[in-house]
Amino acid sequence: MAHTPFTQRAAGILLHLTSLPGPHGIGDFGPDAYRFVDWLASAKQTLWQWLPTTPVGPGDSPYQSPSAFAGSPLMVALEPLVESGWLDPVEAPAQALRADRVDFARVIPWRDAQLRRAAAGFFARATAAQRADFAAWCAREAAWLDDYALFMTFFNAHGMRPWWDWAPPLRDRDPQALALAREQHAGEIDFWCFVQWCWDTQCRALKAYANQRGIALIGDIPIYVADNSADVWSRPDLYQLGDDRLPTVVAGAPPDPLGPDGQRWGNPLYRWDRMAAEDYAWWSARIERVLAQADIARIDHFRGFAAYWEIPATAPSARTGRWVPGPGLALFQAIERRLGRLPIIAEDLGLITPDVAELIHACGFPRMKVLLFAFGGDGTHEYLPHNYVPDTVVYTGTHDTDTIVGWWRRAGDAERHLAGTYLACDANDVHWAAIRACCNSVSKLAVFPLQDVLGLGSEHRMNLPGTLTMANWSWRFDWAMLGEEPARVLALLAHASGRVPARAAA
Repeated sequence: MAHTPFTQRAAGILLHLTSLPGPHGIGDFGPDAYRFVDWLASAKQTLWQWLPTTPVGPGDSPYQSPSAFAGSPLMVALEPLVESGWLDPVEAPAQALRADRVDFARVIPWRDAQLRRAAAGFFARATAAQRADFAAWCAREAAWLDDYALFMTFFNAHGMRPWWDWAPPLRDRDPQALALAREQHAGEIDFWCFVQWCWDTQCRALKAYANQRGIALIGDIPIYVADNSADVWSRPDLYQLGDDRLPTVVAGAPPDPLGPDGQRWGNPLYRWDRMAAEDYAWWSARIERVLAQADIARIDHFRGFAAYWEIPATAPSARTGRWVPGPGLALFQAIERRLGRLPIIAEDLGLITPDVAELIHACGFPRMKVLLFAFGGDGTHEYLPHNYVPDTVVYTGTHDTDTIVGWWRRAGDAERHLAGTYLACDANDVHWAAIRACCNSVSKLAVFPLQDVLGLGSEHRMNLPGTLTMANWSWRFDWAMLGEEPARVLALLAHASGRVPARAAA
């Protein structure tokens, strides 16, 4: 392989769709998404990175989704449904309308009710052309859509219990039971298909709008799937499960100085031998799905393809895990045979051993650098910009880190001294100094969380790993936060560091 599709310098913003402003309690594909694209263009930014756009799971996390292929119903904008005549004009209840946070407990049931009204309107009033488009889309996406719609239907019918606790014929996918259920639950199945059709239609429209303005979208692919998901229910043979349908081993990370117990994520682990026997068709389909929604895909925890930490499912922590070889280069060779050159970013944070570096190099994927991690040592630290190589993507921070301003306030004296010396800054301008350092680095791509562009503190971070607080994944910004200065400064830095394509430079 040994190639890269990233040919020019670029800069952009990390902002999940749900963090956008909007009138319905959560960011979505509505007018504010288009306004943000316009803002990116005015700031001469040519990248917009999202978190996973799949449905949220436990703890409202997009990294524990009930489907690796479906889009989050929470992102479906209501305005187009009103414009189509399927939904009456709506106004979210006041208690769900926090401008700074998503109140998932209130927003999720309210959104579900609006989508059900819209679905009823569609099936009652859709034109022949709209019905034909819906039917054609369902046929094209049937490979994942049918199982997802069934899964969500049965999940609700069983009182939101996990699939291994369902009635045995449905749990075990008895063909006669599934056929009967399709007849009995036809309306509910149609609803879930309708929501996904709306999601895809709106996502394609936003992507086309962004691309027309020279902005590429970066999607995000978690390496693992959730145990209670359509993916595991529909193909349990591809996962390491016992006779009770529960995982026998689960994913996580080994102990380290920051976490003596390691991290026990709990995701089921793949049967890579069985995936290899199918030439990794499931992974090819997953990558293809994301690259239909975005121009570039970031794969989370890439090191797991070289070797992964396997933990006995009965173990309370990750201490008793072990390293097990992953599929390696064969996986990406198989995907490339099907899809061609892969515009993938390899998230290689954490413990990176030589086998991981060799795999990334063989794949030709750019690696990640995080400036916030650079100041815990001396001038030899690999995350300091003068030590980068071009085939990398540099971030000031990520969705899992503190903000730059928050980090500065909490950092020790030695770290703050090195950062202040290296970046030539103090507390007043550390966020702009960090962004400037990333822009001026040799990394092909530079990406900044919007929180860092706005100079916000720890209370605005997106996620605190290892916790299940209500603040996780809920952050939103307001247009009043932006003003004119951030776009002006970003544009100046993009011009000065050669991150503005010729056609966008005017």
